[in-house]
Amino acid sequence: MLNICFYEPEIPFNTGAIARTCGLTNTRLHLIKPLGFEIDDKHVKRAGLDYWHLVDISIYDSYDDLLKRFPNSRFYLATTKASKLYTDVKYNDEDVIVFGPETRGLPEDLIFSNYDDAIKIPMLKNYGRSLNLSNSANIILFEALRQNNFFDLI
Repeated sequence: MLNICFYEPEIPFNTGAIARTCGLTNTRLHLIKPLGFEIDDKHVKRAGLDYWHLVDISIYDSYDDLLKRFPNSRFYLATTKASKLYTDVKYNDEDVIVFGPETRGLPEDLIFSNYDDAIKIPMLKNYGRSLNLSNSANIILFEALRQNNFFDLI
């Protein structure tokens, strides 16, 4: 089973949208506080529609708490600051793919202290904006699923 982590997410719709994807792909969802919304926010629930009962979701007080839960897993950090493409890595069962908050991304110290595991989606250079958070998570998640023959989904 794969793992998606939103580090300090700010926009409820993005979390609801990826929760829906996680529920339908048997992927765990992890959220690192602080959250920019309440998890029962109507926008989160609306974006996730009626898939919430399928979502394996955990909330952590810190990134270190998540690391402790998955001591043997590989963590990939999705960031525009990476040089490695998301398609350049081999994803395995129990890997964790981490995405930063919508307005600022992952902390630079986290990225650069784990730079070998930083990945990016190619897009326009020097534009100053990037893809929507839930869209980015879907792109990378489905590549990881594809590489693993979609586990038991098909």
